[in-house]
Amino acid sequence: MELPGVQLKTLLELTRSGTMTAAAAALGYTPGAVSQHIAALERATGTELVRRTGRRVELTDAGHTLATHAKRILAAQAEAVAALERTHGEVRARLRLGVFGTAAAGLLPPALRRLGARHPGVRVESREVDVDQAYTEVCAGRVDLALGLDYPDAPLVRDGTVELVRLCTERFSLAVPAGLPPWDAYDAGAKDDGADDEEGTDDAEVGTAPLRLADTAGFDWILPAPGSYYGRAVRAACRRAGFEPRVVHEVTDTATSLAMVGAGLGVAPLTELMLRLRSEGITSVPLRDPVVRHIVVAVGSAARRRPSVAALIDALREGAAP
Repeated sequence: MELPGVQLKTLLELTRSGTMTAAAAALGYTPGAVSQHIAALERATGTELVRRTGRRVELTDAGHTLATHAKRILAAQAEAVAALERTHGEVRARLRLGVFGTAAAGLLPPALRRLGARHPGVRVESREVDVDQAYTEVCAGRVDLALGLDYPDAPLVRDGTVELVRLCTERFSLAVPAGLPPWDAYDAGAKDDGADDEEGTDDAEVGTAPLRLADTAGFDWILPAPGSYYGRAVRAACRRAGFEPRVVHEVTDTATSLAMVGAGLGVAPLTELMLRLRSEGITSVPLRDPVVRHIVVAVGSAARRRPSVAALIDALREGAAP
């Protein structure tokens, strides 16, 4: 009995997605290809693995049994690849890395230069993925590892098949237009509770004194849509501070949102990595409220033990350090 890995991955994705269409979208196949993979498994095993219930599909008892073993089979294959790689005298491999726009611009170039100098035998092929889909991309096997973002206020969904390796933690500040218009809300935030600030804060220039998140309630905000992890996380932090942000522009691309801030169209969250994309026309104002995000790498548990993967993660971690 032959059970190809690609067909087993399809079965596992079908258990997670619940429909042929959703599984196809997650795997980058057509629904017809997903159906063919399942049919091939049923022919190979001689038993029915799934049955349709309306638009969804349910695994039969045999399907659940095979799915359980499929996880072990695929994990064993990954372990074998890692073990073989460890037998080489040098670190060499071809890796597929998923990246999102900000990380591709700010982290990837220095990390790959660092990796190339240390391990010229490691070849990295990157592909841009939706930052919210980093975990899914690795689960589906389309990439070996992927850069992502994890927010305490909107954590990535985890199912135990993929690890999230934290590279660093970034604290959010607020991007405001350079020159800082005389907003009464900012003036109040900069001056109020000055006794609680560190020595010297009261003498700081306008635009550098820490600002309470609650004091931004009257600002126009530039944020991603609330359906994104980022959008949910920032809105959750604002609600915790006692207000709903007045979002006048819903923008996902970081460089675009910062350009809009520079044009005086509103304020937006800002981290050091974001600042690497654009700093013209904006001022970074520290926030007293601890709003953070974690830059992570999603990677399969077995793949994590590959020397090449470990070397790439180390290079990325060095690049992510402040």
